[in-house]
Amino acid sequence: MGKTKTWIRERKQEYYYKKAKTENYRSRATYKLAQTIEKYRFIKHGNVVVDLGAAPGGWIQAARKATTKAGFVLGVDLKPIAPFEQAYIRTIVCDMTEPTAIQEILSFLPGKADVVISDMSPNISGVWEVDQARQIDLATKALNVARQILCPNGNFFTKVFEGDQFKAYFEKVKLYFNEVKLIKPKASRSQSSEMYILALGLKSTEEADSKPNSLEPSS
Repeated sequence: MGKTKTWIRERKQEYYYKKAKTENYRSRATYKLAQTIEKYRFIKHGNVVVDLGAAPGGWIQAARKATTKAGFVLGVDLKPIAPFEQAYIRTIVCDMTEPTAIQEILSFLPGKADVVISDMSPNISGVWEVDQARQIDLATKALNVARQILCPNGNFFTKVFEGDQFKAYFEKVKLYFNEVKLIKPKASRSQSSEMYILALGLKSTEEADSKPNSLEPSS
């Protein structure tokens, strides 16, 4: 119990936690996405964005600032997300392991997505090999969704954990996108093993089959 109280106290004192409270963001994770958007401009005015694992809505807030009201943001999660007042933001409860998930997501969009983002995380067991495997599984699900709902040349941003399975996943993403980067946003805790993959420019099926990407991880 003492350790839990210490963790909560340290978290509340942490810079981005305080900043999120002050600026009325739902999560400190808002800044991870916002910092990456600012640097790489991969979400733009008027874009259609799908946020996988969106609860409690911090990434939705960062995405809507980038798209403005000319765009559309759909938040998807296994649990309900408190609604937003803006008409160009929708949230749905959806299990992405269900065979109908892709069609359900597409049915809420005005067209194919320009960007898919995913901050999905497993329930942490404390067993590193298990947790990393679960995270890679979620990132793989996010990649599969992205490939099916993104428009040509669309972008993808997802969380991963460093570890044995990371390299194979990174190589897989490179098969489908023109440019792939490994990123550690400033707002991500330095002691955390979480990293983010930014994949730019979804290839056509023909390109993915014939032109394997040779880019290496970069920060």
